[in-house]
Amino acid sequence: MGWRLPPLNGVRAFEAAARHRSFTRAAAELSVTQAAVSQQVRRLEDWLSVRLFHRRENSLDLTEAGRIYLPLVSGALAGIADATTQIAPGRAAGVLTVSTSPSFAAKWLTSRLPQFSAAHPDVDVNVTASLALVDLDGGEADCAVRWGRGGWDGLACDRLFAEDSFPVCSPALRDQLRTLDDLRRHTLLHDQSLAPWRDWLRAVGMADVDWVRGLRVSDSALTIQAAVEGQGVALVVFSLVADDLAAGRLVRPLDLSIQNQASYHFVATTRSLRRPIVRAFRDWIVAAAAETTLAPREPVASSRPAD
Repeated sequence: MGWRLPPLNGVRAFEAAARHRSFTRAAAELSVTQAAVSQQVRRLEDWLSVRLFHRRENSLDLTEAGRIYLPLVSGALAGIADATTQIAPGRAAGVLTVSTSPSFAAKWLTSRLPQFSAAHPDVDVNVTASLALVDLDGGEADCAVRWGRGGWDGLACDRLFAEDSFPVCSPALRDQLRTLDDLRRHTLLHDQSLAPWRDWLRAVGMADVDWVRGLRVSDSALTIQAAVEGQGVALVVFSLVADDLAAGRLVRPLDLSIQNQASYHFVATTRSLRRPIVRAFRDWIVAAAAETTLAPREPVASSRPAD
């Protein structure tokens, strides 16, 4: 008995548009026009007699039927790609969408991606940088790098780093920061939260320092850049400043750090890991993280979760 299949071009267009929440970005991935994607999705909806998207002026949202359909067709397409790779490994592996935070993308990932691309020239990597957690089970990305303690329900998880927090500054400020007490006279640089500086100062016995003061910016990468420019002292985790320390753009003026309970992890669904390119990316990023090292410093305490 023959399979009763929908228009497969429409299925591909729907899966890409649903993952990106955009006909335009889906068109770029599929190397067709935005109008072609929209038309293919409309034909699929007509064939199904079901609307898959709520089309609004500035947004594209899945209907309830679309939310049910997306993980099913994503899994089917992944299975086809996996089977094709097994019998024809020379064929293009396609696009790998990786979700992560803007700071991790800017300070660690993108500078190392050429290594992965050199080993896998048939894979086009699409990095989506956002603080929002994407729905991996819904197919919004193939995999992600997330900050946290790990153990996310339904996701395979590999810890990439054992992170410590410590202050950094520009080389020009190093001689002005010889003791902890010197922090009182310098600008503290903050990202979204004031809590990291508060917890660090408490852990090293300097709770009376005014940790609320200082420059506040929206992202850790901006905090680090402000430190490079000599605007103050930033509290960082090592993975985000490894390159700046190695290049001499930043220094560690104080031999003190605290251990973080959270760290960066590679995460993916079990279904996504059936794809060879996702497994290849996981193996690569775990190995690349292991090669990212700093001179060890003696941690003085373990960090506590923010109140």
